[in-house]
Amino acid sequence: MKVLVGGPGTLSGLTLRLGQCLFAAASIGTMVTALGFTNYTAFCYLIASMGLQVLWSLGLACLDFHAWKFKRDLLNPILISLFVVGDWVTATLSLAAACSSAGVTVLFSRDVRICSTAQYLQCSSYQISVALAFVTWFFIVMSSLIMFWILASA
Repeated sequence: MKVLVGGPGTLSGLTLRLGQCLFAAASIGTMVTALGFTNYTAFCYLIASMGLQVLWSLGLACLDFHAWKFKRDLLNPILISLFVVGDWVTATLSLAAACSSAGVTVLFSRDVRICSTAQYLQCSSYQISVALAFVTWFFIVMSSLIMFWILASA
């Protein structure tokens, strides 16, 4: 198998996974600070999806760190297949959650104009959380495409 930048067991792969984990955690933290986010299903779905992403990315980051530190080879076709499937599932869930939350945020700010009232000052927290979720998704897509490329080159 071909070793690519961002592949498993490399420093760039570890950096990519830590980026996924940190941006997903930041998205969760920003959403949780906004009052009333539990009233909207899309925001709860975003929290659940980003929570799953934190767990998946943190687990793979630990595996990448171990492989990088002890010079282990993670280019087993079965292991790479597991990474590909896991990355594609979490990428799909994260994109769906980010898009649905963005839709609700746009509805609040432009259509219903709830964000213009003084009682909904947390709309900026919603927007920041959604933006962080899209950044997380971008990192996931990079990782999943790299894993798919490694699997295809086997």
